[in-house]
Amino acid sequence: MAAVTTNHTVFISVGSNLGDKLDNCLKGIAALAESGRTALMDVSRFYRTSPVDYTDQDWFVNAAVKIGTILNPLDLLDELVAIQQSMGRKADTIRFGPRVLDLDILLYDDRVIRTPRLEIPHPRMHKRAFVLQPICDIDPTIIHPVLGQTASDLLSRLADDDQRVIALENQPNRLQGRMP
Repeated sequence: MAAVTTNHTVFISVGSNLGDKLDNCLKGIAALAESGRTALMDVSRFYRTSPVDYTDQDWFVNAAVKIGTILNPLDLLDELVAIQQSMGRKADTIRFGPRVLDLDILLYDDRVIRTPRLEIPHPRMHKRAFVLQPICDIDPTIIHPVLGQTASDLLSRLADDDQRVIALENQPNRLQGRMP
């Protein structure tokens, strides 16, 4: 496949709490990288994370990826929705409930976007340890374009002791073909 000429840098949250959670995340990342319109630039560590908001469900596996893309924000959103649906995700019946794969745009360059379909930066990212810790693995100095604070500053200021984020003991080896 030809190299993607990337115009935009994007951070995406990856998560799953149904089935083989880690494998679901890896397959979602691989599908994104194989789309031909994005280039995988970096991947965080993978974490076991406690559910937030709707807590009567299994723990998640979460990570973040940094990609370069030629896609505009809404086209990227469509790409992420298509990947989630191809992995078996159905319409959510419970807000913040269980999901086979969740791919959320967190940051898109330093843009601020508010539409009925999409909000960038992600409107709850600064309140979520399961989002901020993986971002910090990639770039702790990235600035939240609305709050004007780094990801590591936002993470250090979280006061929610109920949010558990535990690195998986056996991290995937990206050199064995599991990761793009």
